[in-house]
Amino acid sequence: MLDKLKELEDEAKNKIEGVSDLEELKTLKVRYLGKKGELTRLLRSLGSVPAEDRPVIGKKANALREELERVIELREQSLQDEQRQEKWEKERIDVTLPGWPATVGQRHPLTMIIDEIKEIFTGLGFQLAYGPDIETDYYNFEALNIPADHPARDMQDSFYITDEFLLRTHTSPVQIRSMERQAPKLPVRIICLGKVYRRDDDATHSPMFHQCEGLVVDTDITFADLKGTLDLFAREMFGPEQRVRFRPSFFPFTEPSAEVDISCIMCSGKGCRTCSYTGWLEILGSGMVHPRVLEVSGYNPREVTGFAFGMGIERIAMLKYGIGDLRLFFSNDLRFLKQFS
Repeated sequence: MLDKLKELEDEAKNKIEGVSDLEELKTLKVRYLGKKGELTRLLRSLGSVPAEDRPVIGKKANALREELERVIELREQSLQDEQRQEKWEKERIDVTLPGWPATVGQRHPLTMIIDEIKEIFTGLGFQLAYGPDIETDYYNFEALNIPADHPARDMQDSFYITDEFLLRTHTSPVQIRSMERQAPKLPVRIICLGKVYRRDDDATHSPMFHQCEGLVVDTDITFADLKGTLDLFAREMFGPEQRVRFRPSFFPFTEPSAEVDISCIMCSGKGCRTCSYTGWLEILGSGMVHPRVLEVSGYNPREVTGFAFGMGIERIAMLKYGIGDLRLFFSNDLRFLKQFS
């Protein structure tokens, strides 16, 4: 029996010292020290050993169990150290390599245009005004002289939430809300910048985009005041060499109404593909505030007049930066955005 214990000890130690994997070491531990292991089987055969030899063999067997447990524990610790060293070799950081540069954020091109528009008009004495993105049908259409059966509604395919509420299709409702809050005090001189929503989606349209509306109401406001204001805006935004043209147009909430063009920024008005060889690019719509709009907002159209204008901020950015596809503003493509740093 003592010889068998010695043979088991030599065999087990050789196997344990030669193991190279923790899972394999666990298997050996079960093989030699488990409930059905080889050492356990030897101890169960003590019944065939003479009674006077059993204490000696039992003591030797317990000593062997403790020795094998110690050897297994040492080998396990050694294998764990080897694994940590191997992992460290693979993942360690070479402090002599150059570090990754920190990425510094920047303003979005639309934010840059919005800030520039604010600076121009606040410099002219305009106040910033705001309104809700979810509007009532009354403020979005009715109060702006666009009744339910008016064909102008077909120009603004809308996102209705209920029969009464919708996502605003333009920022013009802020004009009504601002005049209602201030009436009958004068002057009213506000601009509103914000998101608007229409069911459009192509290279020059988006279901969500940004607009800027401007409104001035006071005594003796004329179309000349409108032209002077927008002429100054165009030169400040696109450069002092820009020429401005007004063309007759129609908007339900202004009368008379005009589209405003600037000389083509690509060809300086000579004619090219960008301007369809006309030499002009449309930038915004404008006009004198319709008397009915003044009246529903609390002002007497016989005593006061006003002008209003509205522009798409994406349109201004596309012209200023020479961008051909509006969808680039919302694609989050860093290759595009980094050009404006």
